[in-house]
This record gives sequence, C-alpha cells and structure tokens, in this order.
Amino acid sequence: MQEGLISLNEKLTDAFSDDLPDSIDDNLKAATVRDLLTMCLGQEYGNLMGEQRPLYKEDDWVKMSLAIPFKFKPGTHFVYNNVGPYLAGILVQRRAGCDLVSYLTPRLFSHIGIKRPMWETDPLGNSFGAGGLFLTLSELHKFGLFYLNKGKWNGKQILSEEWIEESTKPSDTDYYGYLFWRGEYNSFRADGKYSQLSMVVPDKNTVISLVAECRKGEELMRALYDFVCSKL
Repeated sequence: MQEGLISLNEKLTDAFSDDLPDSIDDNLKAATVRDLLTMCLGQEYGNLMGEQRPLYKEDDWVKMSLAIPFKFKPGTHFVYNNVGPYLAGILVQRRAGCDLVSYLTPRLFSHIGIKRPMWETDPLGNSFGAGGLFLTLSELHKFGLFYLNKGKWNGKQILSEEWIEESTKPSDTDYYGYLFWRGEYNSFRADGKYSQLSMVVPDKNTVISLVAECRKGEELMRALYDFVCSKL
C-alpha cells in the first residue's frame, strides 16, 4: 500500500480482469481490495483453509477463488476466509514482479532482524499470502514490537504510522481490522493457525507473543486477558 502497488478502493474486477469467471454477479462487481483485508469479502464460507488445500484438484487458485459465489454484499458479513489475503498477496506479487519473501525482505524483514523466512506456496509457486509463514518466537515478537512502535525500528520509520493506525483499528466489525484481530484492553494481534500470535497492547506498552499448538483459541485468549493483561 505504501509503495502504491495496490489501492484499497480498486475493484477486483479490474485487478483480476484476466482471472474472472464467465458469470460475474453484482457482489463480485462491488468487491474491492479493501474487502480482501477485512474478512467481509462476501463469500459464504471460508475457503483455502489448511485442511482444504491438499484436497484441491485445481492448480490455479486465483481463478478458483474468484469463481466461488459471492453470496453477500461485500462489507456486510464477517466470514473468516483465506481467499481475501491470498488474493491480496497475489496482487502484490504480480505488480512487484517477485514472491512475497523477496519483496518483504529488503523492505521489512531485514530491518527488524528476520532472516529470509520460509513461506508456503500455491501449486503455481506463488507465496500463499493467507498463511504458512514460518517465524521463530523471537521473530514473531519482533513483528509485534514493530507494530507497538508504530512502524519504527531503531529510530527509522519503516512503515507509515498512518497505515499502522488504519490497519489495526476496527473496520467492518469491532473485532477485526485489516488482517488484525481486535481484542480486549484495546489490543490487536496477528494470529495464526493453532494460536501462533503476537498481541500488542498499546495502552500498556506491551507485546505478548507465543507459539503453540492450541486448538482452543478462545480459551487461550480468555486466559491471556484474565491472567496476563489484567495484571499489567
């Protein structure tokens, strides 16, 4: 966003003009890049989720994703759905001319001490922007500290403070921003599969990060709020 590769208001029908299904309904016509980031894209169910991906017979996940019916008007129904961030990642890669790791390493990762990480790909070799990014606990925590410091690292502004604020405030729902969950204590967090997370609590100048294999995420968050955040 900061470099102008994508715009929040750009229509998906323009951004993916060569990938559209034969029949385009009004909801798909209305969908924008912003809707890719809010989990309010308009599709009824979550797709491209972890258990689903090994079962797909299609290799072109972009065309497959856009062919999934858009049942709802974008921005009206929250459905946790990997299609949104996957397509956003595809758009960045196409316009940057490289994969996400190659794009982000000189612009972000190298600045905050993250060595070139592994990132899952789709069948055509594109970085899977919705997940599959492998970070150590220390690296994940650095990402949270970067957001706590409003995009600044070692005194240098890497990502604009305006985008940090925009991406972490409530969007179409009170509990989600642009790919960040919102929570109690005015917190926000990057939250991956099985509770790999980095939670930022700006009012307490605190970052809480953990790696786990927890399949009861709601219970874990309740414990973090009750036994950690409440004591800060």
